[in-house]
Amino acid sequence: MAERVTADTRTDGPGRGTGLGQGPGRLLVLLYGVFTVAAASRSLYQLITQYEEAPLAYGLSAVSAAVYAFITAALVRSGEAARKVALVCCAAELFGVLLVGTWTLADPSAFPDETVWSDYGMGYLFIPVVLPVTGLFWLRRRAGAGR
Repeated sequence: MAERVTADTRTDGPGRGTGLGQGPGRLLVLLYGVFTVAAASRSLYQLITQYEEAPLAYGLSAVSAAVYAFITAALVRSGEAARKVALVCCAAELFGVLLVGTWTLADPSAFPDETVWSDYGMGYLFIPVVLPVTGLFWLRRRAGAGR
């Protein structure tokens, strides 16, 4: 069976794919995939068992899981439309991390429990603030790749 070669799957040279999830983009797919599972499972458990304790924090963790899932899917999908979706989601993620990170420092009483984005992701080794910046750089670099 012949493999269909498209702008998103062909290579620019030995082992160099042009898709969003190719080359260094594979690490982004892996990290976003791990963060999707981690944030979704944590927030789902907390929303079901501890909702009354910190509904805002647990709800924001669920939102972060959804953003991570959209980015993961877009990176796996590839193509210009997927790149634009991932770009918007990475920008939204960065905005969310900065907003929630600042909010948790300015008004800690609003967050009786942590979110994924609390204190700019300190509980996750600051990966939540570094990941969207890295994603934005990668996606800008991939603009027009494979055309």
